[in-house]
Amino acid sequence: MRVERTMDDQFLANTYLVGPDGGGDGFYVDAHGDVAGLAARAQELGITPTHLLLTHHHWDHVSAIGEVVAAHPGIEVLIDAREREALKAAAPELEQHVTGEIAPGDTVQVGELAVEVLHIPGHTAGMLGLLVEGELFTGDTLFKGSVGGVRAPGSTSYADLKSSVMDTIMGLPAQTVLRPGHTDPSTVGDEWEHNRFIRVWRGVDPEGDEPCTALGEPATLVLLGDDYDGGHKAWVRWPDGRDDIVPGSKIER
Repeated sequence: MRVERTMDDQFLANTYLVGPDGGGDGFYVDAHGDVAGLAARAQELGITPTHLLLTHHHWDHVSAIGEVVAAHPGIEVLIDAREREALKAAAPELEQHVTGEIAPGDTVQVGELAVEVLHIPGHTAGMLGLLVEGELFTGDTLFKGSVGGVRAPGSTSYADLKSSVMDTIMGLPAQTVLRPGHTDPSTVGDEWEHNRFIRVWRGVDPEGDEPCTALGEPATLVLLGDDYDGGHKAWVRWPDGRDDIVPGSKIER
């Protein structure tokens, strides 16, 4: 299997082209950035994209749906039903290109590639992971060295995000390649050993207990971890005991 990607400069968001070695039917994961460049690359490689599979509805993952459809007339555009409703509310001009829905437990057959659909919510309610030939496209649930936030539009909860990471993604074989919605790839084994959030969740490293201000409110800073953009993500605990993951820029120490 061959994976090509483009990453835009502003959001560092990835769009992927996936197809078999030697050419054949393939698919895109998400749609943002230099789609024209990926379409040209598909032609060079003899890959015919028949599907666009969307991990979730946020703008930096769907903004170029129309460009994909224009480049590949008749392509199937699939998304989770919850994400489709959110996309329709946020950007109906993009949702109109969606041709169908996929759900956790589905298998999407794209030529010789079988794509298993996983539910990995937290960052959004209908976030999907796409598992194919030992590689998982994680959307905005898990990044190299970091995790997704639960403050973006459509997010659910810290508990959902933690469960998606620890119970679903970390349950895959250690050699599974992780291809996130932003920046660089990793593996389950590397994240298990080195991701600071996962290390604390495993009980390998201790929780912090530093008082801080988060989003203007008093909180406890459990972990100030790295983020994919060179900044930080903060795991905080509110006075009522609720845990949250917020941008590191919203923390005052």
